[in-house]
Amino acid sequence: MKNRHLACPLAAATALALAGCGMLPGGGGTKTVNIWLMRNSVSEDFLNRFTEAYEEEHDGVELKVTIQDWTGIGKKVTEAIQGPGGPDVIEVGNTQVAQYADTERLFDLTLESVRDLGSEDWLPGLAEPGSIGGAQYGIPWYAANRIVIYNKDLFADAGIDKPPATREQWLTDTEKLNSKGSQGIYLAGQDWYTLAGFVWDEGGELAVDKGGEWAGALDTPAARRGMAYYKELQSLGSGPKDADEQTPPQTDVFAKGDVAQLIAAPSAVAAIVQANPALKDKLGYFPIPGKAQDRPCAVFTGGSDLIIPKNAPQRGAALDVVKALAGEKWQTDLARTMGYVPNKKSLASVVAGQEATAVMARAAARGRATPNSPQWADVEADNPIKPYMTAVLQGEDPLKAAQTASAEITDTLAE
Repeated sequence: MKNRHLACPLAAATALALAGCGMLPGGGGTKTVNIWLMRNSVSEDFLNRFTEAYEEEHDGVELKVTIQDWTGIGKKVTEAIQGPGGPDVIEVGNTQVAQYADTERLFDLTLESVRDLGSEDWLPGLAEPGSIGGAQYGIPWYAANRIVIYNKDLFADAGIDKPPATREQWLTDTEKLNSKGSQGIYLAGQDWYTLAGFVWDEGGELAVDKGGEWAGALDTPAARRGMAYYKELQSLGSGPKDADEQTPPQTDVFAKGDVAQLIAAPSAVAAIVQANPALKDKLGYFPIPGKAQDRPCAVFTGGSDLIIPKNAPQRGAALDVVKALAGEKWQTDLARTMGYVPNKKSLASVVAGQEATAVMARAAARGRATPNSPQWADVEADNPIKPYMTAVLQGEDPLKAAQTASAEITDTLAE
């Protein structure tokens, strides 16, 4: 029985530690599939279960998993896929696929996506950024997106007995909640991922591809309507206009107990409850409301895709590993273990018993990703959307501020 992973802590899963745990290739024609996963994407238990089961079912195949840190990963992956023979499977952020595909060093997985992996059912926020020029290079693995976390006691005190189903009702309810010493919502002024959802819900875009040339689009009427709604909602609380959700950490603010609502991924619940255990049974969840009744707002989908480099030494075996990780059995296990949304809309029911995750899965059906440009990471590195939001919230001319931000996005995407 193979039990190497049971003896090897996940946190120590570097190449050296893996060698010490006896996970390097053996004799007798054994194939070793090198896999890079990102830190905290999976639990040690999940990794153990998957590895044990996979190796038992695939005689002569061993999995060597190396855990990578997000900091500096872009350069590391780019060097690996351009080298003489790097990892066989790599987990990458869904919005990073374009920059790696731009190197022309990724294996085209279009055929397998259609034939074996049920691509027609994938969440759009994972599938779309993995598709470049009509070819599928990233295989959706897991997703997460923002929902509304609310304080049930404050809702009851305001006479609100059910979550709002439209954006208009949401504003009305939030205004009621924003009284008697409580904030209706804590929304930081530079939470641009939340803004993106409002922009998309209005039919706008952050940037558009014009025949191969990308251009910023925050100055369009639709995008500016999204910003106008953000401004109205943000005013119903005391969130800072010139900082993002990490400054201060919004979970700490919500944990004080006088904030009615917070927009965050369900993973924020653990931090809230740790800071204030008394809130454990007082939290409720609903999708960010959309313009239409019972149609959630579009949301940014974060998460990961799996890629296979062209230089993968074990390309065939790597493909089998990806099929397993992206298949129903291990998608179900991963979603339930980690609180993720599975990669297919049809699998949303597997998290029905986990309230916050189930709400997140409902919203994920309308998930989107950031513009699919190889240079989008450069936009985020010196993000002009944040100062644009602050400018509008502080009363500057919305159109002028949007034009300035759009021009900066255009210049960056053209580099």
